[in-house]
Amino acid sequence: MSAAAPMSGQEPGDGAAQSAEGDSVAKLIEIAHKPTLGERLIAWASRPPGRLYLPACVFVGLVLLHEDSMPGGHLSSWLIGMGGGAVLAAMGALRLGIALTVARPMIRYYWLRWVTAPVIAVLTIVLAVTDLPLQARVEVSSDSLVEVRDTANRSTTIPMNGTWAGLYPLKAVSVTDGVTRYTVQGAGLLNASSGLAHSPESLPTDVFVRGHGGVVYEHISGDWYSWSEY
Repeated sequence: MSAAAPMSGQEPGDGAAQSAEGDSVAKLIEIAHKPTLGERLIAWASRPPGRLYLPACVFVGLVLLHEDSMPGGHLSSWLIGMGGGAVLAAMGALRLGIALTVARPMIRYYWLRWVTAPVIAVLTIVLAVTDLPLQARVEVSSDSLVEVRDTANRSTTIPMNGTWAGLYPLKAVSVTDGVTRYTVQGAGLLNASSGLAHSPESLPTDVFVRGHGGVVYEHISGDWYSWSEY
């Protein structure tokens, strides 16, 4: 029998050449230098904060502001905000430290993206320290809270079962010595309960008030106070 003729358009040595080329590429991949952990960190830090880091900073900031807007705090928001903030701060410090060492031109070129996270952190801290989130939320909710006070029975505690008054879900409402206390659902860190109080007369703050049980008041604005039970 005669040998089979090669197919049209295919040189006899093409198959062998392609096989040898494939083997060479595979060997190059095998011996290629794999980046070390340090090299990966340098490559990561050489890029400015981007699409995931900055939105994460905004999210954590909003969570912390929500926590501050609750009388007595809000445990789950505090845990998420403080934990997330610590992680983001550590990542930012590590990234900035490496970038200052090996990629300073990238910092100057993308300076706006580098300063955005610290600006978000400082703004969040300032708003929280001045209690502006709590004051604003109470101000928006004051009319609805006063309506609840006007319908409250002054001889007993009225369960509210999470009914919303303005921007606050209420657990219960009670009146003691002319002071209306609103127990806010979910408010408080390690305290038994916390909430808002309305009093036309000034209340002593940061001390226990006789006849009010183990409750301590803190002034918010106007006739409004926050209270926590200890």
